[in-house]
Amino acid sequence: MTPTPSGDEAVLLLRLAGPLQAWGDRSAFNRRETRPIPTKSGVIGLLAAAAGRAREDPLDDLSHLTLGVRVDQPGTLLRDYHTVSDYRGRPLLQAGVSAKGTQKPTSPAKHTHVTTRYYLQDAVFLAAVAGPRELLLGLQHALRNPAFPLALGRRSCPPTQPLCLGLRETDTELALRDTPWQASRRVQDRYAGRWRRERKAERSAYPTTVPCPVTLEDPRGDDVLNDVPVSYDPLRRTFADRRVRHDWFSVPTAFPATTGPRTTDSPEDGTGHDPFALLGW
Repeated sequence: MTPTPSGDEAVLLLRLAGPLQAWGDRSAFNRRETRPIPTKSGVIGLLAAAAGRAREDPLDDLSHLTLGVRVDQPGTLLRDYHTVSDYRGRPLLQAGVSAKGTQKPTSPAKHTHVTTRYYLQDAVFLAAVAGPRELLLGLQHALRNPAFPLALGRRSCPPTQPLCLGLRETDTELALRDTPWQASRRVQDRYAGRWRRERKAERSAYPTTVPCPVTLEDPRGDDVLNDVPVSYDPLRRTFADRRVRHDWFSVPTAFPATTGPRTTDSPEDGTGHDPFALLGW
């Protein structure tokens, strides 16, 4: 169980949703992978960008925050195929450099380079970041007034609104259990329809809860992830391990308690302008 926070600790809730997300923890041979859930390095990077921290700045206070992630809408995997070439028609350069510090040409000459990037599309996550209340208050303000553009893992993946759902005076596990389901209206209505068909229920009936997978930081967890950021410095990027456990929580759906058509588009709180609202996110 996650320990109950003391009076000076709290939980900051983030709704991580957007057309595309990419939470990679390794890249090799021109492949940019993504994990099925947000990484701690990605979430801490988002918080550091909001706070205006440079890549070389220390991360001790942020890396010691604990993270729990709930999958409200898993999304699907997208493979993005890229080719790279020199617009002047010249052979591409290789990664190695000469004694003079200049990149060496490829040998034999290579004119086209293939790279592959993976993304999660149509995904929604609820992230619970736990730690000192004063630090989280500052991060909450930063998320609502970010110093740098925010992204869901990669710069090409902006988040939809609302991103910050505020502070909770509770622990990570209870915050993830009690916060209503954040999936899009389309996914919620599809789930409600399937739920009614399976139970042969009336069209006016709605499920009160939905099962969602969660990943919680736990020193006794049986899984190990190498995604704790020690440094984002491009010259010495370093990550440490953390232990996590996986579980399923029964989450309130926030469907209307009475019969009749739905009157809201989503469980969002409506704060801020959402440029992706017309796309149904």
